[in-house]
Amino acid sequence: MSDQNIGVIEPNVDMFSFSGTMKGSFDDLSRRLSTLQNFSLKKIPNGIMLYYVESRDIQKKPFLFQIIKFSNSNVEVDYSILKDSSEKLRKLHVLRGFIGIISLITDIFIIDTVSLFQYIDSAIDDTVSSLSKNYSVLFNNYDSLLAEYREMRRLNVELSSSNKNLTVESARLNTENEQLKGRLKELENYSDESLMVIVQDWIESHDNTIDINEFSKTYKVVQPRVEQILNKMVTSGYIEAKG
Repeated sequence: MSDQNIGVIEPNVDMFSFSGTMKGSFDDLSRRLSTLQNFSLKKIPNGIMLYYVESRDIQKKPFLFQIIKFSNSNVEVDYSILKDSSEKLRKLHVLRGFIGIISLITDIFIIDTVSLFQYIDSAIDDTVSSLSKNYSVLFNNYDSLLAEYREMRRLNVELSSSNKNLTVESARLNTENEQLKGRLKELENYSDESLMVIVQDWIESHDNTIDINEFSKTYKVVQPRVEQILNKMVTSGYIEAKG
């Protein structure tokens, strides 16, 4: 798959910071934090930087990342967010990891716990209040429908290959399958999540490869949309680009 004609999607970036007091030295802090897996350390003017690249885009550039900067009186956290993902859930994910890191260095760096607790409370409240009942019902319906659709596909393949004489039953299943596709299309019109599932199924059944042209013709999806989804799956860590 060529990188040409694939638009580069830049992630959103957000941050939060808290005041604090450095009780030890930056060397002490570096030694303590060097035990963390996935994170890397770097000295910066008047402090140290702890960073974690969670995923890279199709051009191998950092895409999802977290950066934590410690100074004598402050700690700042910068992090990236997928364009079409929940900013509130991403904040909670980053905040949870940050709290774990802070818990390892309470004798070296003392953070302003009042501000930290207030920020945590606000982040949780924002997230919980955004999950309406209607959203939960829609998600449950989508999840159930998608599971039903995938099970019908599996049964259809098994029946077609195991007994060619069951033409009537096979036709019935095909009809139900098409109706189910229509119901899915009405519900999501090939949302990114649905298309990612279909792409994953294709890759698993084609020796971990995908022919974009063939896939586009089979599912009647334009090639730029397929390339966009593949790039999203690479940057989100679902698949890896070869070569």
